[in-house]
Amino acid sequence: MGIKGLKMTRFSSLFRRRSKKIFSETNQSINLIEDRKPRRKISLKFPSMKFPSIKSPSIPTIPFFSFLWNRPPLSWIRKFPFRQVFGVLLLLLSILGLVVIFKNPMPWIASVFPIHLNTVGGGYLHIEQTYVQGLLNTLYTDTLVSRVALGIASFMAMLSWILLVQHPMALLRTLGRTIKRSPRAILYSPITAYKRMIIWRNWLLAKVNYLNEESAKWKRVFQVVKSPYSFLRMMGLSPQMAIGLLAVGSTAGTGVIVNETVFSERSFARGDAGVYNAPLDTPVFADAQYNTLRLDLGATSVGNITIENVSLGTSYTGSALPSGESNVIYVGGIIASSNPTFNQTYLEVGHLIIDRWRCERLDISHSEIHNLIISGNASDGQSISAVAGTPRNRGINGGNRADDMTTSGGVYDMLKITAASSGVNGKVDVLKLSNLYSKGGACTIKYVKAGTMEITLNEIGGDESLSTKAFTVATSVIYKSFTNTSNVEVSMAVPAVQ
Repeated sequence: MGIKGLKMTRFSSLFRRRSKKIFSETNQSINLIEDRKPRRKISLKFPSMKFPSIKSPSIPTIPFFSFLWNRPPLSWIRKFPFRQVFGVLLLLLSILGLVVIFKNPMPWIASVFPIHLNTVGGGYLHIEQTYVQGLLNTLYTDTLVSRVALGIASFMAMLSWILLVQHPMALLRTLGRTIKRSPRAILYSPITAYKRMIIWRNWLLAKVNYLNEESAKWKRVFQVVKSPYSFLRMMGLSPQMAIGLLAVGSTAGTGVIVNETVFSERSFARGDAGVYNAPLDTPVFADAQYNTLRLDLGATSVGNITIENVSLGTSYTGSALPSGESNVIYVGGIIASSNPTFNQTYLEVGHLIIDRWRCERLDISHSEIHNLIISGNASDGQSISAVAGTPRNRGINGGNRADDMTTSGGVYDMLKITAASSGVNGKVDVLKLSNLYSKGGACTIKYVKAGTMEITLNEIGGDESLSTKAFTVATSVIYKSFTNTSNVEVSMAVPAVQ
C-alpha cells in the first residue's frame, strides 16, 4: 500500500482533542478543590493576670544653681565667649613659646630682674636672672627638652586654631584645594592677566569712544549754530558787525553770541582782534571795543606767520583808526626812548613777503636787508633810494620752536606786528602778509633786519598826484643785493570803502 493510500489523522484535529482533555481534567481538579471544606481553627484562651504598678518616688528639684545662673550678676557667664578667649590665650602663649624657643629673650628682659613679690601669708617670691638664664640654657642645650617645648607650643597653636576657626576641616579642605590648584593657576597666570588687561582695555576704549562721539556731536551742533556767523566773517565783516547783524536780524544771534563768547575763547587762528604774544594763539588782552590785531614778537622764535585777506583802517563802513595812531599797518621794531626807558628793538625776519597790498602810502625805512626785491608795484609816485651795504643774510632758527601762526579773513582798524619788549628783538623765520586792503593811514615798515624782503604786486596811492611819492624806500634802508624791476607810477584815487 502506497503512501498516498494511508489515511493519517490531521494534526489540527489531534491538537483540539488533546486540549479538550487537558481542560476537562483541570476543571475537575478545580471543582474538587472548591468542594473541599475549610479546616477549623483551634484557639486557646489563657486567663489574664494583672500585676500592681509601683510608682517611682518623685525627687524634688532644687532650683538653687539655675537660680544663680539666671541671676543678672551671673547671666554673663552664658554669653561669655570662652572659646574665643581661650583660643586667643593659647595662640598668644604658643607664639611666645615659639619666640622663646628660637630666640633667647634674655637681652630684652634682663632689666626686669630680680623680681621680688610678697605673698598674702607673709612669704615672698624672689626670682633671679641666673635662675631664668639656667632654665633657658637647659632649653637650648638639651635636645629632648627643646623638642618637648616645641611640641607643646605647636599643640597649643593647633588647639588655638581649632578653637578660633568655626569649621577647621572645611578650612583645611579649602586650603588643600587651593594648594592643589596653585600650579595650574601659576601656569595660566599670564593668560589670566592678559584677559584681565583686555577687559580693562575694552572698558577704557569704550569710554574714549563714547567721549569722542559726544564731542563730535557737540562740535557739530555748534558748527550748525554758528554757521551764519562764519558766513558773515567769510564775507569780510568784522566780528562785532557779524554779531550785531545776527542779533538784530534773527533769533539765532543770541545763540551765536553765546557760542562765540562763552564756549569759545578768542583766537588768532580764527581772526579775533586782540593783543597776542607770539606764539600764543589766545590774546593777552581783548575787548569788545578793541578791534586792533596786534602781534608782539619776542625771544621765542616763530617758524611761519601768515596774515592774509583782511581789511584795515577805514576801509569798511563805520570804522576809524585807533586814537593817536596815523598808521593803518605797522611792521617793525620800536625806537629807544628815555621816558619811559625803552631800549631799541628790531624785528628779525628770515623772509618777509609784502604781497598785493592796497595802501594810500607805503614807507620803508631804517632797515637792513640782505636781498631786497621790489617788483611789479604800481604807485601814485615812488621814490626808491635804498643804499648798498653789507647786511648779512639771515634765517631764524630755534630748534623746537613755536608752532606756525596763520589767520585769514577779518576786519580790523589796525594791524601791528612789532617787538614790544625792551631790548628784545622779535624773531620770525617767514612773515607773509598778503592781500591786505587798507584806507585812512600809512603802511609802514621800519626797524627790520631781514634776510630777504619781497615787495611785489602792490598798489600804493590815493591823492592822484605823482609828485607826492606815495611809495618810498628811504636812504636808511641798506641792502647787499637789490632787484628793482617792473615798478610803475600810476595816478590813483583813494581806496574805496568796502
